[in-house]
Amino acid sequence: MNSYSLDYIDDLYVQYIRDPQSVSEGWRKYFAEFSLVSSDMQAQSTNWSGSGNGFTLAEDPDEPTTQAKSLRDEALWLAQMQDRVDNLVREYRVRGHMMAKLDPLKLAGQGNPQLDPESYGLSEADLNRAFSCENLQYVNGRTLGDILQKLRNTYCRSIGAQFMHIDNRTIRDWLQRRMEQSENRLELSREVQCRIYSRLADAAIFEEFVRRKFVGAKTFSLEGAESLIPLLDLALEKAGQHNVEGVILAMAHRGRLNVLANILGKRAQNIFWSFDDPQPEMHRGAGDVRYHLGHSSDWTTSTGATVHISLCFNPSHLEYVNTVAQGRCRAKQDRAGDDRHSQFMTILIHGDAAFAGEGIVQETLNMSELPGYTTGGTLHVILNNQVGFTTEPRESRSCTYATDVAKMLQIPIFHVNGEDPEAVAQVVSLAMDFRREFRKDVVIDMYAYRKWGHNEGDEPRFTQPLMYKTIDERKSVRESYLKRLLKMGEITRQEADAIAEVRQSKLEREFELAQQEEYIDDLQTMGGYWKGYFGGPESDDDVPETSISTDAAKQLLAKLAEFPATFNVNRKLKRFMELRGEMSQGSRPLDWATAEALAFASMLIEGHPVRLSGQDCERGTFSQRHAVLHDTENGERYTPLRNLSDNQARLDIINSPLCEAGVLGFEYGYSLDCPEGVVIWEAQFGDFWNVAQVIVDQFITSAEDKWGRLSHITLLLPHGFEGAGPEHCSARLERFLLLTAEDNIQVTQPSTPAQYFHLLRRQAKRRWSKPLVVLTPKSLLRHQDVVSPLSQLTSGSFQKVLPDTRPSQADTRRILLCSGKIYYELAQQRELLEANNVAIIRIEQFYPLRERVILDALSCYQPGTDLVWVQEEPTNMGAWQFMKVRFGDILLEKNFRLRCLSRVESASPATGSASAHKLEQNELIAEALADLGK
Repeated sequence: MNSYSLDYIDDLYVQYIRDPQSVSEGWRKYFAEFSLVSSDMQAQSTNWSGSGNGFTLAEDPDEPTTQAKSLRDEALWLAQMQDRVDNLVREYRVRGHMMAKLDPLKLAGQGNPQLDPESYGLSEADLNRAFSCENLQYVNGRTLGDILQKLRNTYCRSIGAQFMHIDNRTIRDWLQRRMEQSENRLELSREVQCRIYSRLADAAIFEEFVRRKFVGAKTFSLEGAESLIPLLDLALEKAGQHNVEGVILAMAHRGRLNVLANILGKRAQNIFWSFDDPQPEMHRGAGDVRYHLGHSSDWTTSTGATVHISLCFNPSHLEYVNTVAQGRCRAKQDRAGDDRHSQFMTILIHGDAAFAGEGIVQETLNMSELPGYTTGGTLHVILNNQVGFTTEPRESRSCTYATDVAKMLQIPIFHVNGEDPEAVAQVVSLAMDFRREFRKDVVIDMYAYRKWGHNEGDEPRFTQPLMYKTIDERKSVRESYLKRLLKMGEITRQEADAIAEVRQSKLEREFELAQQEEYIDDLQTMGGYWKGYFGGPESDDDVPETSISTDAAKQLLAKLAEFPATFNVNRKLKRFMELRGEMSQGSRPLDWATAEALAFASMLIEGHPVRLSGQDCERGTFSQRHAVLHDTENGERYTPLRNLSDNQARLDIINSPLCEAGVLGFEYGYSLDCPEGVVIWEAQFGDFWNVAQVIVDQFITSAEDKWGRLSHITLLLPHGFEGAGPEHCSARLERFLLLTAEDNIQVTQPSTPAQYFHLLRRQAKRRWSKPLVVLTPKSLLRHQDVVSPLSQLTSGSFQKVLPDTRPSQADTRRILLCSGKIYYELAQQRELLEANNVAIIRIEQFYPLRERVILDALSCYQPGTDLVWVQEEPTNMGAWQFMKVRFGDILLEKNFRLRCLSRVESASPATGSASAHKLEQNELIAEALADLGK
């Protein structure tokens, strides 16, 4: 309110007095509510005369009477008072959450002086004064006292809502209407109240039973946050009402056993077996702890709807499962043709410290509304322990709430006291309806506490003595809610005892069975989509046909060279497309990018979905792919790979956000629910995968061993020492090779377009499903020798080792083993020196690679021939250590002593000097061929 707006209201009010129809309907309603001046108007009626439907001043309007001045002063005062009330209403909507009673322990201070009416110039005497309620609907009464009571009930009881940061007024109005109409409280039937109590009993009795039967065992108890179980129960009920067919659930270890038993329906007998651990031989070197395991089941709602629930397996690395779960959800949606993203949804359960602390959370939120990654809204539930392991919020975050990172999105955040189960029911209903209405994420921050510290073996009183003094004195939420229901007469003590008895008896029976019956592994794998696929050791029998017919190849290449006649292609790319046309006619060999495009096209035609995502992958980091063309006149896009056939499989080529862990996690998750497709993540440079090392270590390379989960995720990692510095040269081959065991992953470095073509198609067509790591080229993308004739794609298959290309292997004095780019440099130097007594053998697949394959490649050479492993990487990096350990002894038995030529060991992969790089590279190539030329 300023002097200009006051003058404006003053003028409007005078107009209204003269003629109410002269102002807008909104202002008429506004002024009509204030009849305080009516008596004065009647008393002074002799000074006024009627004129039509309004009034005119009897005196000169340019010389206001004392009465008119008085009226204007009163109007000005009324406008000021109304403005103060309106500001107070808005302040409650913005900051009411700061006065909400969220903490069940009542440790945090409450109150906000900005919500004191006196801060707005409103006194106690104004509480009975009537004000306009036009911007606050459903108020029972019009006094300031009525308005304040409405606001406090809505925003300051057990629910605190943050939503005024949302720019979209439609969303804000929807939320205001939903909350203020009901004062943020559901009217629950006795049936629903009893259901909530029963679910609290499920949670509490399970924890008490396990703690009593397995003294001292780690369970990561849910005690102190038992309201999670009714929360999930009600969320699944809502999901069924919204016609959701499946829910992907992900969470950390706290409360996981409880969720498995009471939401997923996993038999308690199996959970109890995991405590006894009766079959150690079965899990030697494999498996995972009980609070990391996943499970799937069907949930039947109270109305008979079925919702499939899948709880993701999860490592201890908090929050990294987030995008894995999102990827699984998106894969299910794409498989079902669910373009509205309504048939499947994700529920992510977080801890407060992890949600505020782990950067992967921001990546997850950022991806939530991107076209290539959206799932139509995720329900985020924070189990707010109000402490980390031992670290308090003031030490672990710089913001007010653990959820403040979520304000980067235009979504609401609902804080709720976990010891008010009916308030929890309200926010679940509101959150799920919001998700359905707007297809956006939504956050529930449920304040609770940990009764037993980080785990049952922890002593939290060392570091939080005051908090745990309060916790020790508290009754459980089950007991407090029962007390409320008993007081209201909604349940009897006998009914409550019967509910407890049923649950206690069931757990006792399951415990007895666990002691009597033989252990049965209930790990759920190789069902559903994965039927017919298998893991374990690589099978020699699983060798699919990867070549395609010449006619099919030419037809697809021609399609890849086409674009609409009205499409304005960049002039440089026009030549790019013309060259592809020449390749389709067989007059030009295929380069790397064209072989890749033909592999994708052939897979799509054969019914294999292709999904490729990564930074700049539509064009390609090195401007080599150009999978998506852009019209130079109007910016429209055209993708040749999407225009091959009317019945081709789904294609997604997605420029990802500038993050690695979140995107790779998403693509890994997608691969878990798309076994028949090719799911690819491409790093901008191979070095950058180490930003996502958690995904590689905890999921990709170990999931089969820990959880029995298969994946065929493919990683494309540009690799090669070319003088671009330490961070753009190495895909850290050595790290992948250190992770290899039990044929868990495939590690490859194809050196020709044909090899790359067959490798991609093998990955799509194999029933043996393993992650594939591909070290891809950079400068070789345009190297004149790195091409393949069409005939090599229409025949043959991927070869793990490529033999020397000389016509005769006789008189060989040295054998060079190598991989990737350095082969072409060695071959060029060999030709230059005319060193025809040197064999160069390429290792195209490092793992799995059986000893016999290496021995077969060397079988045409005399034992004792000088055998050298040549690599660009320093000695402590690259494949040398792997080759020496894996094959050194067996080669020595055959009288081949393997030695290494490489850069000297180094803490950094490469020099930052282009000149130094060239010097090192020349020395390396020269030494490899020393004393062998003419």
